[in-house]
Amino acid sequence: MLEIPVLRWGKPYESFDQQEVVHFETGEPLAKVHQANAGLVKMDMRKAQRARDLLREIPVSQLLEICKKAAELYMTAELPLGNGTQTPEEFCRIQSASTGMPEWMCASNMKKVAFVLEHMEEILDALTRGLPLDILTKGYGKEDRGVMLSYQANSPVLGLVLPSNSPGVHTLWMPILPMQIGLVLKPGSSEPWTPYRMTEAFYQAGIPRECISVYPGPHDVGSTVTELCQRVMVFGGQQTIDKYKANPNVQAHGPGFSKILIGDDVVDQWEDYLDLIVDSIYQNGGRSCVNASGVWASRHTEEIAEAIAKRLGPVGPTSMTDPEAPLAAFTMTGAAKAMNGSIEEGLKESGVTEVTEKYRDGERLIEMERCDYLRPTIVHCDNPDATLANTEYMFPMASVVKCEQKDMLKKIGTTLVCSVFTEDQDWSQQLLDSTNIDRLNIGPVKTNALNWLQPHEGNIVEFLFRARAFQNEPPAAH
Repeated sequence: MLEIPVLRWGKPYESFDQQEVVHFETGEPLAKVHQANAGLVKMDMRKAQRARDLLREIPVSQLLEICKKAAELYMTAELPLGNGTQTPEEFCRIQSASTGMPEWMCASNMKKVAFVLEHMEEILDALTRGLPLDILTKGYGKEDRGVMLSYQANSPVLGLVLPSNSPGVHTLWMPILPMQIGLVLKPGSSEPWTPYRMTEAFYQAGIPRECISVYPGPHDVGSTVTELCQRVMVFGGQQTIDKYKANPNVQAHGPGFSKILIGDDVVDQWEDYLDLIVDSIYQNGGRSCVNASGVWASRHTEEIAEAIAKRLGPVGPTSMTDPEAPLAAFTMTGAAKAMNGSIEEGLKESGVTEVTEKYRDGERLIEMERCDYLRPTIVHCDNPDATLANTEYMFPMASVVKCEQKDMLKKIGTTLVCSVFTEDQDWSQQLLDSTNIDRLNIGPVKTNALNWLQPHEGNIVEFLFRARAFQNEPPAAH
């Protein structure tokens, strides 16, 4: 049996408390993961500054090379994992077996992580707006214009409370080590694989072991990481977002409510955008916060909904090993059933119609012995105030909403990614000024086509470092 220890600043720790990770379809044990507890985390956090001190001894240029080497190891090497080893192929198989994601999606997420690591120099250059990176090491320095700048780290480490259901989010913490900030990782219970494999890739590439801790464990471990780390990234549902909304130390990631808006100037040519719309809803199993959960237009909405439904309605689950498997399984008991019930309640409202039903051979909810599936669902809402007009579920589900263009920005609510098909310059300026949109695409861009040179839900550099005044000589007379 594969056994995976806690990593306390790189040192393996075996606990009396262990939790089995099991195959979502068969219940077969895949591994025993040793469990940390809150007291252990509290004890170890006294050494957090050591992680930053060690990383600052390594030039940023060398850390960027380490990132490239780590990417190669992550993608190709047989790396240590607990009392065994793991090849990339074994990684994809076991991640699929515990999370319900098809193996090809797991491999695709691996490539995303590797891409970010390989291009870390360009990413940091973009996110720091060309700041000489040694300023982050020293705390001060002059930029090209000769202006003195100073940046102070808000925390020696970044704490991460990671999810079980979306391996793609791991790209968000890849830039941390090259900025000479340590990592405190609390993995999701059914997806410890990425944190452990990535940690081992960093170790093998040259990151000191004392710079990363990995604490699998119950919810109180996540709470302790959030309490003790001065900067934390957490992942969860809307409740998590609301809980930490007023806490400047926590960057909370959750539902995206990402949308496509079609402008009045191009809506009569909506068929030209159909492929982009379908891909935005459907790719990666529709599980991501950057998948579109809404398509808004002032007219042709019934036709748009019909065309999307015709494409997605027949889609159903296949084997996890199918290289084109379209859907991920729901592995948490009752989760899919609850979502299905919520959708059915929304469909009872006036002016709300499911369009996929006639293209589907069977029910939306497929219940199996140990897991469930939800088949793609496209709903038409004839007004933007319907409950389902602004909801998000972790499968290919989207609402096509009829709404006047002039009302869209008032009605769409908070939107992580908003792809807008328009050439209307006045409306484009209104979109640019809209503070409820995070990532804005104006033009034929899918909601899930991310440019990693752009910030995601806030700039990670500004989250980890604070700009401040610094002088080491008197200013010019004035």
